[in-house]
Amino acid sequence: MSDAVPVEYVRERREELTDLALDLLAIDTSNPPGDTREVVDAIERSLDPLPVEVERFAVDPAKPNLLVRLAGASDRTLLYNGHLDTVPFDAGAWTRDPLGERADDRVYGRGATDMKGAVASMLFALRAFAATDTEPPVDLLFAFVSDEEVGGDAGLPALLEAGRLDADACVIGEPTCEAGRHSVTVADRGSIWLTLEAAGEGAHGSRPALGVNAVDRLYGAVETLRDRFGSERLDLGADVEPIVEESVEYYAPAMGERAARELFRFPSINLGVFEGGDAVNSVPESARAEVDVRLTAGVSTPDVLSRIRACVADCEGITITDVSWSIGTAEPPDSPLVEAVASTAADVTGERVFRRSATGGGDAKTLRNAGVPTVEFALGTDTVHAADEYVPVDALVGNALVYARLPSAWASAISQ
Repeated sequence: MSDAVPVEYVRERREELTDLALDLLAIDTSNPPGDTREVVDAIERSLDPLPVEVERFAVDPAKPNLLVRLAGASDRTLLYNGHLDTVPFDAGAWTRDPLGERADDRVYGRGATDMKGAVASMLFALRAFAATDTEPPVDLLFAFVSDEEVGGDAGLPALLEAGRLDADACVIGEPTCEAGRHSVTVADRGSIWLTLEAAGEGAHGSRPALGVNAVDRLYGAVETLRDRFGSERLDLGADVEPIVEESVEYYAPAMGERAARELFRFPSINLGVFEGGDAVNSVPESARAEVDVRLTAGVSTPDVLSRIRACVADCEGITITDVSWSIGTAEPPDSPLVEAVASTAADVTGERVFRRSATGGGDAKTLRNAGVPTVEFALGTDTVHAADEYVPVDALVGNALVYARLPSAWASAISQ
């Protein structure tokens, strides 16, 4: 089916789209506590006039998820995913209203770019099909979820566990474009989160030789991890190399080419939490650290973790008391989904769209691990989680145009 009618609908109604974004921003969904009932109510009301199927699903009554379906011309299903919760905000640090304000060509508010703006664009793309009675070439499923910002289980994980997300591909509206560079995120990195504890022997600070300093032991163990693994080049497969090269090119303007290359060619090791000692004049008996290790997609996280455990075992007085880990995931950069999103975004923006890896990982990883090919795409700004977060009106419209054109582009790509 042609996407010309929905696309024209979007172009003619940019003010309605802007108002919809402001309506979503006006409802505080800061997480914690992450109560999304009011915003889900508002979305349901906005969908009432449309011939779509709407289902509310919740395992936590305060954190409902909303599923919206529009039948298409084939049995393939394209999933659009967006989260409704936001990080908290300090209103005193803002010069604009954190619950939504328009100033010239910008829409300000907590979640404007991450990601109520993209949610509004997804809803408007859906409206463009339904209101014009245009049958999309594939079934469309929209999942507006809760609890994403804290990595909670009430949102996307609950929907997956209940088998409510039967889809052939997914696009998540996370902001992937900033500082004049556009991209679609096709990969994420694996992670290892370690809690290390050190045991020492207490003594008076004036006689440290009579004790064993647990802080010194622990910091030494972290430095050993950095020395052994931080400078060890990762063995990346040929399928990941094109993603790494585009990722380096994408991130280089912000962090420098060398730092961008090292980010993906070597493990990154961050000492995020370090605690120990009770008084300046005492030798600490115990210390605790939390370490974040990241690995490029294609690297075996279990293999690296096994070697880390062996390394820690060589450090006297150090134990691993907690560990969680994940394996990086990736979509082939020439897959039908990636090609559809990247080419559509390039047509809408008139600019290059990089096919790159995220530096972290989130719901895209969860969906890929569940067998749903997934990418992230949304025009936005680099004000994510910042005071005076904003999104340009042009970005709202651009996202809605991409999302409205995507069903035809994806249907065409999978038929080739």
